[in-house]
Amino acid sequence: MLSRQLRSTIQRGPAQTLAQRAFAAEAAKEQVFRIYRYNPENPAEKPKLQDYKINLNECGPMVLDALLKIKNEQDPSLSFRRSCREGICGSCSMNINGQNNLACLEYIDDTAPAVEILPLPHTYVLRDLIPDLTNFYSQYKSIEPWLKRKGEASTTAENIQSPEDRLLLDGMYECILCACCSTSCPSYWWNPDYYYGPAVLQQAYRWVADSRDQSTTERLAFLNDTMKLYRCHGIMNCSACCPKGLDPAKSIVRLKEQVEKNFSQEWQEVVAEEMKKNVDRAGGYSYA
Repeated sequence: MLSRQLRSTIQRGPAQTLAQRAFAAEAAKEQVFRIYRYNPENPAEKPKLQDYKINLNECGPMVLDALLKIKNEQDPSLSFRRSCREGICGSCSMNINGQNNLACLEYIDDTAPAVEILPLPHTYVLRDLIPDLTNFYSQYKSIEPWLKRKGEASTTAENIQSPEDRLLLDGMYECILCACCSTSCPSYWWNPDYYYGPAVLQQAYRWVADSRDQSTTERLAFLNDTMKLYRCHGIMNCSACCPKGLDPAKSIVRLKEQVEKNFSQEWQEVVAEEMKKNVDRAGGYSYA
């Protein structure tokens, strides 16, 4: 026979379950997410901010978790980029509560009346939270972001670099090209077709600083331009918002120092010669 205590426990089970469910329902923590919506397939409908409510008790802690929950459970038409969820790919860059960041690294602010999510500022929007980064990547391509060696490359020997020279690349090679810094820069907002912006200039300096690269003169000559480089006014928005904690503003200062140190009156001819080599392909120094 069952003991009186065990029978009593079994009898109370359903009631306890109902009580627990009621408590869970009362404890639901709803948060409003105000998200930018734009559908190019419906040009008559203007861009708008649309509110969604989700229970934070049933959602992960990051903004990307909330976006995925909204897309999966409420509105499958919501569009945004995402991939790694680890702050490595740079796909989910967007403007969250007024600051550029990666949605996968931004914690949900449960104290805000609404979490406002917009596409990266001052970019053409393809749909919802998806910016058009064609210009950004074209500028990146134009700096020729690869190791350039003069003469025939060896297929049997490595390009040796000392630990001290390798240390100079720290704080630059970690850039994931999310465009958070460039799209937070007012100078880039004003001159996106000409000014290269913090991300691209930091990557340009990454190759100037690389002791294995043998095209330093060509790189500096290409960047010695009033618009490409010298539109930077040290506003520092780039360094303030970088999701990886890098300092693009410092890289730009060092790049300017290298231009000043190595400047030559022959640079104009150097750029002209490089343009001739690249006339048959898009990208590279042909953008000069």
